[in-house]
Amino acid sequence: MPKRRRDALYNILLPLWLLVWFPSLLWLLLIPANYLVDRIVLWWSLKGMDERGDFCRRHTWKVCLAGFASDFVGSLILLAAYFVIGMGDSGLAHDIVYGLGFNPFGHPVALIVTLAAMAASAICIYGLDLHILKTAGLGATQARSSAIRLALITAPYLFLFPSALLY
Repeated sequence: MPKRRRDALYNILLPLWLLVWFPSLLWLLLIPANYLVDRIVLWWSLKGMDERGDFCRRHTWKVCLAGFASDFVGSLILLAAYFVIGMGDSGLAHDIVYGLGFNPFGHPVALIVTLAAMAASAICIYGLDLHILKTAGLGATQARSSAIRLALITAPYLFLFPSALLY
């Protein structure tokens, strides 16, 4: 008689930044919230422009999608660092991995990697938004100014949130 294998999954603790990879009801809140923030920042960054309301209405969704894509880039960096450092066998590797997953302020290396992932996301936001805004017809100076504001204000600061507080 074949031996039955019993696997049980008792608890799953996920880093908060990893939730962006899994479609869930949380997305029903995140997508409109991100859209609203992007719309407000784009509106603010285009101060003095004629017909900025119409411009924002037509192009905010592109800026929002670029922001989500950039957040995926940052979370991919964190995920890669989590697995690569997690292959280490030492207590130091364990401390860094715990920091990456649940409290970036718990270890200096975890904080540096998290800040680097945030910076990479912000750079992606800037580059994608710059392209979107130039293609939409903004001048180079206005597009650069708006893209910088969008990158700085909408960078994924949530990467710094200690998930350990939720668990």
